[in-house]
Amino acid sequence: MLLFALLVLSHATLGLPNAEQVTLPPWVTTESQPTTTDIPVTTREKADLGIRLPGSLKPLHYLVKLQPFINGNLSVFGYMEVEMEVLEPTSNITLHMADIITKNDTIKLHTAVQTPGRDLWIKKHEYDHGRQFYIAHLTRELQKGRKYVLSMEFLGYLNDKLHGFYRSTYMDDDGITRNVAATQFQPTDARKAFPCFDEPALKATFEIHLARESWMTTLSNMPLAETLPVMGQEGWVWDRYEKSVPMSTYLVAFVVSDFVQVNTTVNDKVLLRVWARQAAIDQAEYAMAVGPKILSYLEEYFNLSFPLPKLDMVALTDFSARGMENWGLTTYKETYLLYNGQVSTPESKMTVTEIISHELAHQWFGDLVTLAWWDDLWLNEGFASYVSFLGMDHAQPAWKIMETSIVIRLHVVFGLDSLESSHRISIPVSHPDEIAEVFDFISYYKGASIVRMMAHYLTEGTFRKGLNNYLRLFKYRNAVQDDLWNCLTMAAHEDGILPQDVTVKMIMDTWTLQKGYPVIQVIRSPNGSSATLTQERFLLEGSANSSSSTDYKWWVPLTFTTQSEANFSQTQASLWMKDSEDHVTVSFLPPKDQWVIFNLQQAAYYRVNYDDHNWNLIIQQLKKDHQVICPINRAQIIDDAMNLAKAGHLSYKIAIGVYSYLRNEGEYLPWVTSVGTLGYIEKMLRQSPGFGALKRYLLDLVLPLYETVGFDDKLEDPHLEQRKRKIAVNWACKLGHKDCLDKVLTLYRQWMANPDNTSLIPSNLKWTVYCRAIQEGGEAEWDFAWEQYLKTNVASEKTLLLSAMACTEESWILSRYLEMAINTTSGIRLQDVMVVLGNVATNDVGRPLVWDYLTLNWNDIYAFKKRRKGELMKQITGPFNTKQELEKVESFVTSGVSLEGNQRSVQQVEEKVRNNIAWMDANYDVIVQWLEQNGYSSKLRVA
Repeated sequence: MLLFALLVLSHATLGLPNAEQVTLPPWVTTESQPTTTDIPVTTREKADLGIRLPGSLKPLHYLVKLQPFINGNLSVFGYMEVEMEVLEPTSNITLHMADIITKNDTIKLHTAVQTPGRDLWIKKHEYDHGRQFYIAHLTRELQKGRKYVLSMEFLGYLNDKLHGFYRSTYMDDDGITRNVAATQFQPTDARKAFPCFDEPALKATFEIHLARESWMTTLSNMPLAETLPVMGQEGWVWDRYEKSVPMSTYLVAFVVSDFVQVNTTVNDKVLLRVWARQAAIDQAEYAMAVGPKILSYLEEYFNLSFPLPKLDMVALTDFSARGMENWGLTTYKETYLLYNGQVSTPESKMTVTEIISHELAHQWFGDLVTLAWWDDLWLNEGFASYVSFLGMDHAQPAWKIMETSIVIRLHVVFGLDSLESSHRISIPVSHPDEIAEVFDFISYYKGASIVRMMAHYLTEGTFRKGLNNYLRLFKYRNAVQDDLWNCLTMAAHEDGILPQDVTVKMIMDTWTLQKGYPVIQVIRSPNGSSATLTQERFLLEGSANSSSSTDYKWWVPLTFTTQSEANFSQTQASLWMKDSEDHVTVSFLPPKDQWVIFNLQQAAYYRVNYDDHNWNLIIQQLKKDHQVICPINRAQIIDDAMNLAKAGHLSYKIAIGVYSYLRNEGEYLPWVTSVGTLGYIEKMLRQSPGFGALKRYLLDLVLPLYETVGFDDKLEDPHLEQRKRKIAVNWACKLGHKDCLDKVLTLYRQWMANPDNTSLIPSNLKWTVYCRAIQEGGEAEWDFAWEQYLKTNVASEKTLLLSAMACTEESWILSRYLEMAINTTSGIRLQDVMVVLGNVATNDVGRPLVWDYLTLNWNDIYAFKKRRKGELMKQITGPFNTKQELEKVESFVTSGVSLEGNQRSVQQVEEKVRNNIAWMDANYDVIVQWLEQNGYSSKLRVA
């Protein structure tokens, strides 16, 4: 309600237009200026809210005219017409509106074919703040099947919250502040720009008109149709855009800026442009190279042409998300679209490629065919995430994305989905806070992982056939997951992939309508020739006694190979474990002295546990010749073993034994998996007496890799070789290896002595060099990094420096840094506040500072989305593993703070802390004892 209240203040208070400031557009009359009595406000308790619109009306077409005073008082004059079809007789019109003021006298309703003097009477106007509804109560009922047009004038405001229609600024090379207006409507913020039916299923066509000062530029979803003067306002013009294809309101977008562009034509039919501020447009070269390549690939993959004549990609200086798939006008935070080959890191290049590919995949999966409601968000995000990896793989095949990055995401989401407080992938949501909460790893990366699983068990050809049928059948419409299941089932039956009595819905409902995932227990017979397989939900220690853990069963696609075959390429299910079966038996296995491995290429979404004998056979194979087992399954074995041990399903003696071969490992994926799983133990023991022994053990593991790949980075090295070097150097320095730290400090101080030489520090090693040098150094090193942050024109470099400055162990510098970020007057952008807070929270010295700030100011923090507070709390509490720390969390939760939009995140925090405590109780002594038995003792010799 804050913004609404601000908008109805006097002109002097808000700075609304007056005669001296601006001439009103002719379509906004003086009489339509807002007053505090125009729209009655009613409020309801959240528990009583029914936020879905009535189903009596369907929007067909919008005419939206907006004049944002981006260089003036930040107000927005607006006019909206919406043509509606009546589906059921109704005596009121309800649509969404928030942070907008309208004058009742300007609201008109008439039939679509207007008869002079036949305006329909509106007897009462109502604004329901709690549900963000505008309701027009009518004198008579609208007739079913008829079409009507509602029109109104309104006044909006360019907010500074990075959602709705918002404002942004940047400073050009001459030191002049430039203003930008942009939109971010997903999921429920189109209503903050213009009154509308703001639900994804209510698609309509749009004709957008944007007024601008003649020296600026506007963009919207469709190509520009014409530019005309604004009558009575010298220096202003109207940009009218072509009528759009049918689309959801959250995909409508516009940008007003002085950005410049570079362009190309894709397949002789689609104009692709990249827009950025003048000083950064030279960083658009990579996006211009990779964007057309991915767009062409996706057209081929979906067997469906891109449906619009143009595609704009805009690098925004302030943006709350990484990217947004607005149809024909994709928007990005600068760091996720622009790339400077001399300054940006290889990781930045990967991220830019992924985000571009993700937003382009959405142009079909999300834009062309759209979810019917937000409970199926995963249909948008899971598919776009999976397909984005395919696009990346096509654009950069040397990166081996389908063998590395997608598997890493699988391991990450396994961690979240092994909590009792996880959620099903298709989950009922209603309130906007609940909708925002499901934009998480479950929707994105569990979604991508189960899509990948389908592609494997259906086979790629059948999977693509079903997808193509789905997109063609539902294009320009909305769909639910059952629609997709039907199309995939038809293709599977036609191709003989699934039996006629088995449907994709039968299989996939077990993965989308219940949370979690199974661990498949493989117990071989005494002679090894057969195995009994059972399934149960995998939960981490501390949740294992949950009553629900035995209630979950899945349709599980089973694949396996044996020591004599060692064929890891067959990923189509060789048999299924149904959700109705207690167990299945696999016969014709090799003798007991030969191993079996299940879940080939970790193509399916489950963990595998074996009897101890089979585990030891696998370990022996890894030590003898690890290359017999494919790299993905080597990573799977590491990740499964360590997490099974973490949950109490496997002894740590066996799990840590898997690492015994690692000194000979040359592939990136097993290494990144290893340091990830060992990172948990390192985090748990960091404040304990046993940490010294663990540190020596970890150094013994990492140093052979460090010595093999070397510290010195070579740009001509293969991409995955560089990524291995980054792991080796980062961990060697993190664990205090003198050679590594000496080289880091030498490089950083050479840079301090010659700050204009941006090539002194290899881009691949920048994070380690920046972070460790600032950690080992003092005020001079930190202040130098800050100077470079202010100086650089590369957004990804700014983000990297912001992250690295949180590495200092000087508490007073961290306190100063937090104050700079929170006040946001120092040059740190609103969108980057979380970068600072999140990185300081992972610093042992800074963690208490961020905890105090977050808990003391929880209800007053508006600097970022509500749900981001919950994510920050997760970062702070990640290492919490004592009862005292759990009491701190519980005390905060019960202190009366509002947890709206963060309930699930806070539940996960509490559960993780309890799990950490349980892990320490069960495993600390076991780990320390193992370390001592293997020559890594923390004990001092006693004289």
